[in-house]
Amino acid sequence: MLDGGLFCHVACADGDHPYCVPMLHARLDDHVYVHGSTASRLVRTLAGGANACLTVTRLNALVLARSAFEHSANYESVMVHGRFRLVEGAEERLAAFEAFTNRLIPGRWDEVRPPDRKELKASQILAMPIGEAAVKARTGPPSDDDSEDAERATWAGVVPVVTSFGEAQRSPGLRSGIPVPASVRRLRKVDGCA
Repeated sequence: MLDGGLFCHVACADGDHPYCVPMLHARLDDHVYVHGSTASRLVRTLAGGANACLTVTRLNALVLARSAFEHSANYESVMVHGRFRLVEGAEERLAAFEAFTNRLIPGRWDEVRPPDRKELKASQILAMPIGEAAVKARTGPPSDDDSEDAERATWAGVVPVVTSFGEAQRSPGLRSGIPVPASVRRLRKVDGCA
C-alpha cells in the first residue's frame, strides 16, 4: 500500500499545535522516507524525534446506496506510526533522493542531474522504520442490497475513480528539439495512454 500511493500525509504535534502536511514519500526496504526544506517547522519537529503518523490513502470508487446513510467509498489505506530519524550519511541521502525521483516516474533518475551539494544542504531527509502499521480497505457494492431500501426505485452501485496521466506539456523554457523522455512515455503506456 505504501508503494501504491504517490502521496502521503505526515502528522505530528509540536507542543499544543498539531500538524498534518501532504508530502511525497518513498519506501526503501523497511523504511519510509520523506524530505523537506531545512527551514520547515514540520521537518525540524520530526527530525527532533516527535511521535509521528504517516498515512497513504487511495480512493478507488464511490459507493452509492439507496439511502444517504449507506453511501460509502472503496479505498485502501495504510497508517504507519513511529519516529523519524534524520538521514545524515551521503550514500543513504542519495539513495533516498533516487527513490523519491523514481517513485514519481520510474527511470527518471537516470535522465536528470542528481542533487548538488547546495541542494543536499537545503534539504532534510527523514526515515521512519516500518514497525507499527494499520491497514484498512473497503471493496464491493453498497450494503443495502438486502435491506428494505432495495425495493426503492433509486439507483445504487459503484462509480470507479480513475486517475490517469495526461499529455506531457513542455516547460516554457525547454529548448526546442528535446523529446519527451522515455520515462514519461513509459508512464503513459503503463497508464493505458498513447
